[in-house]
Amino acid sequence: MTARIISSSSKKTVVQIEIEWNSSMLESEARIQSALNEAGVTATEILLKRFDTSGEPIRFGSVSMTSKGEVDCAYQTPYGEVTVPRHVYQTGKGGKTFCPLEQNARILLSATPLFAKQLSHKYAEHGAGRVTIDLEENHGRKVARSFVQNIADAVAAVAQATEESWEYETPTQEQPVNAVSIGIDGTCMLTVKDGWRQAMVGTIALHSNDGERLHTIYLGATPEYGKETFIERMEREISRVHALFPRAIFIGLADGARDNWPFLEKHTDRQLLDFYHASEYLTKAADAVFFKSPEERKAWLDDACHRLKHNRTGPAALLREMKELRSRHIGQERRELLDDCITYFTNQKKRMNYAEHVEENLPIGSGITEAACKVIVKQRLCGSGMRWKEQGAAAVLSLRTLSYTTGRWAQFWQKIDSSGFPLVA
Repeated sequence: MTARIISSSSKKTVVQIEIEWNSSMLESEARIQSALNEAGVTATEILLKRFDTSGEPIRFGSVSMTSKGEVDCAYQTPYGEVTVPRHVYQTGKGGKTFCPLEQNARILLSATPLFAKQLSHKYAEHGAGRVTIDLEENHGRKVARSFVQNIADAVAAVAQATEESWEYETPTQEQPVNAVSIGIDGTCMLTVKDGWRQAMVGTIALHSNDGERLHTIYLGATPEYGKETFIERMEREISRVHALFPRAIFIGLADGARDNWPFLEKHTDRQLLDFYHASEYLTKAADAVFFKSPEERKAWLDDACHRLKHNRTGPAALLREMKELRSRHIGQERRELLDDCITYFTNQKKRMNYAEHVEENLPIGSGITEAACKVIVKQRLCGSGMRWKEQGAAAVLSLRTLSYTTGRWAQFWQKIDSSGFPLVA
């Protein structure tokens, strides 16, 4: 035993640890970590008892409960397992028992709140197997894979159950919010029942007067027929942001998928096609027409992209120019490729007012949303051999969007600390 209690009162506990040094720095550091974990176990054992009753009867409305006495229970903490005797209550008619310590100390299943927070955050980044390895190798904590999974699922269940009722504060910005860009996109993931299906990702980004991105809210949803749940969540978030920044310009940014625009038109002042998708079609047009002359291709493409971005009449002029280029002898296959570009510009030209946005320091790219597809969904749910059930994927996405949206993870746990875990946990 390297940790022992020196003194303890209602306000503080003093724990002393002893560490025997080794000639190896690495080994000595490992001994420090082990001793600190032991001190944590010792202190947590005392701390947990502070959240228990002294055994007196308790009442819930008209229901009276009496203690069955103290019963030992093992709790998992960041430092190790702690076993404490705590009062367990029951009515005179028997039935379900109640443990005040577990409610007051915010115990989730058998984990203390900090340990539940650590485990669920790690699970948002890695599978349960890798989390157990990380805990043992880097924290000196050995727990079962199923324990990690159960805790993460319980925390995610709380996050999902409170989506409508718990509002999160947007961090205070040092600069005024001039614009809000809204994007939605889909990306495929492999499901157990239906094979490859489309998960949805949404972003709501705040931008300053000089175009700097100040804050981003991330949302994600598992594959869902009709996408109704995802749309409802996006609309709630957009409504809250509207209330916070009523004078900001709301801009819908997306690729050319037709499904995106009805939603964005409903919730934004302006809609803009992602500039980089538009420039990709110019690249295809250059490949089709100037395939014999790389230098001419580069010169035309550079000029075309510049005009598209900086000239207010650029999109219309480029559309006319591509139609004129059809007269060149480029072959049927390349002409069909050029026709695709012409069709794309014809359908999207009303959403290509890039020059106006550039002049006003407004965003013109949906890269935030496309990056979110990779970071929120692909990096975690599309590993080698991964297939997901609806509930498991939903749990990961709820944890991941909370942790990636600056400030929300801390606020989520502050709400739990103040009000406890809902019954769903």
